Amino acid sequence: MRVLLTGAAGFIGAHVRSALATAGHDVLALDALLPSAHAEPPEDMSLHRIDVRDSEALDDALAGIDVVCHQAAVVGAGVSQQDAPAYASHNDFGTAVLLAAMERAGCRKLVLASSMVVYGEGRYRAGDKIVVPAPRNRADLDAGRFDNLDPDTGERLSWDLVDEDAPLQPRSTYAASKLAQENYALAWSAATGGTVVALRYHNVYGPNMPRNTPYSGVAAMFRSALEAGRPPTVYEDGKQMRDFVHVADVAAANVAASDWDGKGFTAFNVCSGTPISIAEVASIVAEARGGPAPVITGQYRSGDVRHIVASPVKAAAELKFTAQITPREGLAEFAFAPLRETGAVSQPSP
Repeated sequence: MRVLLTGAAGFIGAHVRSALATAGHDVLALDALLPSAHAEPPEDMSLHRIDVRDSEALDDALAGIDVVCHQAAVVGAGVSQQDAPAYASHNDFGTAVLLAAMERAGCRKLVLASSMVVYGEGRYRAGDKIVVPAPRNRADLDAGRFDNLDPDTGERLSWDLVDEDAPLQPRSTYAASKLAQENYALAWSAATGGTVVALRYHNVYGPNMPRNTPYSGVAAMFRSALEAGRPPTVYEDGKQMRDFVHVADVAAANVAASDWDGKGFTAFNVCSGTPISIAEVASIVAEARGGPAPVITGQYRSGDVRHIVASPVKAAAELKFTAQITPREGLAEFAFAPLRETGAVSQPSP
């Protein structure tokens, strides 16, 4: 099968490219090679420097393509609202241009790199009752009250696994852009009869992830602090629950999605299925490196959600994907994995 892979030189894209090739697929690798993501362009003559917003270049690239695996995106939660134009341009407009080009080329299958951020606050319960909490307010956060509360009783809510049917309520500019990508893909599927597999990645980590920038994943930030001889700093009380999934498992999910014979638009969580606290993530990496213990700061970041952990059931049942690397195993290995150097600019221009 001939696969067009966007974002092929990125952290996740490079792993997906390798996994697709190992599975026997013929991969056409594209990347815009934005300076913010690549300190130096990779020396790879088989990599095509194409921005997904370039419709003419896409028309040429899509000839004979069976599946598009769309990893290209500006990532991260965003530092300020000044990042919004970059997200809208690269993520949303870029996806719209790609989908239009796929329609012209007669290519009818898309594997879309989405994100767990589309779920917003995650899922919570009070006893047997599922509760949708309001976003946390600044007064509570300033006072160190980090847990979501039942709006009716004021009781602390417990986290629950988020499945793919959960409400989609983005809480950041980046999250809004990822949901927009899904919506464009859903509309394209309905109009063309094409197949879309939206893979909602949870917290991805692994070799060659970007080094410490305001847009890096928290695992890389912990690594960078330890390399500099500093303790990892953990926001809030460290009890925030997340699902950390190794990039090798993410790549395997993309191979499974490329081979899947489903129809229409279908979303799947891509997760380890093993929830872990942020404090535990920091401790595993620190202990593996023999570095200083994490420091719980009590500080917080505006827009962060308290807990978000995923159900792996649908992906296992329908996509036949199950993560193979546990967070404890993978994070200990990640403590010494190579990291990717990024450009001098932390975020691309629109």
